[in-house]
Amino acid sequence: MADAPIRPDQPELRPSTLAVTAGRPAHEPDQPLNTPLTMASTYVAGGDLEYGRYGNPTWAAFEEALGGLEGGRCLSFSSGLAAAATVLDLAGLGTRVVAPRHAYNGTVMQLADLEARGRVTATLVDVTDTDALLKACEDAALVWLESPTNPALEVIDLEPVIEAAHAAGAYVAVDNTFATPLLQRPLDLGADLVVHSATKYLSGHADVMLGAIVTRDDELYGVLKGRRDLVGAVPGTLEAWLALRGLRTLHLRVERAQANAQELVRRLAGHPAVGEVRYPGFGAMVAIVLTQGAMAADLLTHKTRLWVHATSLGGVASTFERRRRWKSEAATIPEALVRMSVGVEDVEDLWDDLRSALDDLT
Repeated sequence: MADAPIRPDQPELRPSTLAVTAGRPAHEPDQPLNTPLTMASTYVAGGDLEYGRYGNPTWAAFEEALGGLEGGRCLSFSSGLAAAATVLDLAGLGTRVVAPRHAYNGTVMQLADLEARGRVTATLVDVTDTDALLKACEDAALVWLESPTNPALEVIDLEPVIEAAHAAGAYVAVDNTFATPLLQRPLDLGADLVVHSATKYLSGHADVMLGAIVTRDDELYGVLKGRRDLVGAVPGTLEAWLALRGLRTLHLRVERAQANAQELVRRLAGHPAVGEVRYPGFGAMVAIVLTQGAMAADLLTHKTRLWVHATSLGGVASTFERRRRWKSEAATIPEALVRMSVGVEDVEDLWDDLRSALDDLT
């Protein structure tokens, strides 16, 4: 008798096991261990798929796995920003959207574009002021949250904010890209929607562009899928397959990268070139503010051998950048802030490389 397939809704399966097992074919003779690539734009009529814009078995496998990890139903998209745009589109004409003033640059730019076209009113809030954040929720249609925020690494107490938003009748979406479902599950805290740039930690190897939304609300799921089908913001089959393969090692990569980050934070705090270290206490994202200003921060990102000067994050390789090099970054982000995505290399090599570059600045 063939083994029963492992389902992601089985409560006894822990997150690391789900990451490895969810979305695989049934345990039957001659079935492949991994979900294969289904390269098809058209299907024989009479079933659920019909056409390549409506679904794909390879997408479905990734969606099953991520949905299991977040505790909801998942839809994959062509990019994290495509997923974000689909969520922001839930806000009706003339309504208000609340978001952190320090949030992913692409999300803030989308909100600015929507406001400039008269679609919504965007209110960007200092999320370190909990009272101001709660008050801002009072007449919102959609509250968009990040915790930790990007790139300031501020942490939000999600539950009271979600409760306040729901009391006002607003939807709540949480961008969980930095934390991943291994460290935080916003749906368990009451959020309506979880958004991911799967380009980052979920795929984990800097070779995929993919986004995702997860929800437990079947009606919302239907609305979002209908929107994805209509505008065609669908993932590529190869990208979904690569993201699922990357997801299989998410727990190992997060564990190693987080351990590296925590050790580097401890050492960075004592270096004279570093005026401030920002770390939320979990995950592998760190930010430092250099004492000698923006030029020193730019110099640092060009002086290392292992650390790569790059704008993305969440991969196995350690990357960093001065965020204010982007003109669209919030003016409240310090000029000398360097956002660091700590990878899975040996921490001693990472520190030797970083320390040498920092020493040259003092």
